[in-house]
Amino acid sequence: MTKPFVWGVATSAFQVEGARDEAGKGESIWDRFSDEGRIRSPGVVDHYHHLEEDLDLLADLGVDAYRFSTAWTRVVPDGDGEINQAGIDFYRRLVEGLVERGIEPFPTLYHWDLPQALQDSGGWASRRTIDAFARYATIMAESLGDHVGRWITQNEPWVTAFLGYRDGTFAPGLKDWETALVVGHNLLLSHGRAARSIRKVLPGAPVGIALDCRPSLPADDDALAANRYFDGFRNRWFFDPVFGRGYPEDIVAVYTERGHLTSGLDGMVHEGDMEEIAVPIDFLGINYYTTLTISGDREESDEPEGPVGPGAPEGFTEMGWRNDPKGLTDFLITVSETYGPESMLVTENGASYSDAPDARGRVADSRRIEYLDAHIDAVLAARKAGAPADGYFVWSLLDNLEWVEGFGQRFGLVWVDTETGTRTPKDSFHWYRERIGSTRV
Repeated sequence: MTKPFVWGVATSAFQVEGARDEAGKGESIWDRFSDEGRIRSPGVVDHYHHLEEDLDLLADLGVDAYRFSTAWTRVVPDGDGEINQAGIDFYRRLVEGLVERGIEPFPTLYHWDLPQALQDSGGWASRRTIDAFARYATIMAESLGDHVGRWITQNEPWVTAFLGYRDGTFAPGLKDWETALVVGHNLLLSHGRAARSIRKVLPGAPVGIALDCRPSLPADDDALAANRYFDGFRNRWFFDPVFGRGYPEDIVAVYTERGHLTSGLDGMVHEGDMEEIAVPIDFLGINYYTTLTISGDREESDEPEGPVGPGAPEGFTEMGWRNDPKGLTDFLITVSETYGPESMLVTENGASYSDAPDARGRVADSRRIEYLDAHIDAVLAARKAGAPADGYFVWSLLDNLEWVEGFGQRFGLVWVDTETGTRTPKDSFHWYRERIGSTRV
């Protein structure tokens, strides 16, 4: 049976909230990373103090749902100790404000901002963090469950594991292949355990996970093997376990041969882990931005194919990512046919363009409109083809801290002046409202 289509928009706590030292909030690994000077073009959105204004923007936008993340450190400052009631109160105000405006709260429990205190004791490489996350999930379910229907446990575990622990380009900035694989496994295991924790508090609560992806094609016939490996490294390593297939054997073999898994899976996977990871989910979140062409020399590279920054050539965003809406249609259909999820939501999709307010205060971001329009059509094409594509969330409501890029990359439907906090809805904001109202699904 076809489910109602959800129109939404998304943000994450670290990227928009600000107020990092207020009302009892603890330090996260991204706070520490920022203090080390690892974020270019920093600034502040200050969603924490602009909450009512931002809620009114959401109402004006006309979305069905708002996907946000809760900051673990705002609720449990050290990750596994005393609960900070002020943090819970903030999220209560948020979800109550959404419900009052007829918008579904759609929380994500983890969007990369691990409490620094937990990192100091091993971070996601330690199984203690899994237990702490399950407790945090219980706290959030007990605190917000009367207003929240659907829950997302983890956001993009590939990014946390590989950029944070293999490449060192994201917090916590470590560089170790084997640790990255352990971290990825523990993140997936924490998803399963958190799903169980939520459902214990809220029987029957819909729970999902948001996985990012990089669909790819081989550059030529000589790159077929490299492309197959890239798909395993970038996609299947996380999709397969969630759907009960275990880790892909071909990638396990390569990782073991290359010394990334010195003891094979035995040193990482404990008895019962894979069953817990494969907990039934009610929906799969898919974060999609681009596709890649794979040649033999980039079988483990996720680097952009275009130039990064203003002046993006036609067909690319300012992140250097190719604009490929057909890739989204194809990937949704492939996931549907391969894994058979009950429901899929595109939980992130958007484009970075630096169009700024003109002399009259208008932000004419026509390239973003073209990008979003084509990708919405791509989702609807997959739905028409039989894939259970049941929703679309624009990344992002607000210009925000784009992680290490800071405000050097702007994804928002709303321009944010990082000095004054002034919000200016862009042309894409008004366009999205009209697209929602005019599209029959």
